Amino acid sequence: MTGIWWEYLTIFLVSALLCMALSPLAMAVALRVGMLDRPSAHKSHQSPVPYLGGVAIVVAFSASVMVATLVNPPASGGDELVVVLLLALGLAFVGLADDLRNLSPVVRLLAEVACAVVLWRMDAGITLVGEPILDGALTVLWVVGITNAFNLLDNMDGLSAGQAALCSMTLFAVAASNGQFLVAGLAIGLAGCAVGFLRHNFHPARIYMGDGGALFLGFVISYLGVKLRFETDVSESFIVPVIACAVPILDTSLVTFSRLAIGRSPFVGGQDHVSHRLVASGLPVPVAVGSTYFASASIGVLCLVISRVDPMSAWIIAALISVTLLLGGVLLALVPVYPESRRRHFVIEEKSPSD
Repeated sequence: MTGIWWEYLTIFLVSALLCMALSPLAMAVALRVGMLDRPSAHKSHQSPVPYLGGVAIVVAFSASVMVATLVNPPASGGDELVVVLLLALGLAFVGLADDLRNLSPVVRLLAEVACAVVLWRMDAGITLVGEPILDGALTVLWVVGITNAFNLLDNMDGLSAGQAALCSMTLFAVAASNGQFLVAGLAIGLAGCAVGFLRHNFHPARIYMGDGGALFLGFVISYLGVKLRFETDVSESFIVPVIACAVPILDTSLVTFSRLAIGRSPFVGGQDHVSHRLVASGLPVPVAVGSTYFASASIGVLCLVISRVDPMSAWIIAALISVTLLLGGVLLALVPVYPESRRRHFVIEEKSPSD
């Protein structure tokens, strides 16, 4: 068992160091060709920041996976791994095209749905219900939802990469403790890439991953969540990845419902995410991002507990986490982040009882 843990540590360190080394190269290329994320109304940074960080993540992870499979070929699932890697690369390319050409959200959505359908068709999708059509629909919902969640989460320095690292580490810990060596190896490799990228992406960020990197991370995490299995209970196997990704899910849900409530399109960017609301509440950017890290790390520990207890206890813990996050989401929804809500908040403060 000690040898296996040394292998995991090697995968993590190699992928982290490789991504850390490739990020400055991607930064230099982005500056040379003018691929910069320029400030705009719905963005929080004040000066142009190089894109192409996603290329460093994609190359580092792909190289780590290829080397690992050459050194220690998987006993099974090798063909599936190749297909999944190709799908992830395809989504990364779509994301990169979106960074360059600002594609329609419909194009990204269709690409994500297509990748989810491919997973389902090759029996790498969700098998929760037992009815193929329903399981296929759940697979599409899960893959598209989580892939987009990490893309939407890429709204503040170090946020999406840090969450990807923590979610991947949670999936790694659960998979490794249950003897799922392939899932554990992929998860720890992805975590290493995210951590290596954070060296240059944490506040103040010197490079962004862009949609290419965010879609790649989200898709791979969604796949790893589907592949996580327990021998005890099928439904319990699905609790862990959902809870592990609770912070990205909360952020996406909060943004979607908040925008729909005031008549805004969920597909139009804005400074109304969890991180923006924490900053609007008075927290500095590093503290706001760190708060989400703490939440995901704490949830990760509970996910490991869920994977080791009986199904009833697992559902109780999951319910408590869900209620806590729901209450937190309600409180965050009260923070005025839209111009109309700020004006209303200002008027209320002006009309105090002492007037």
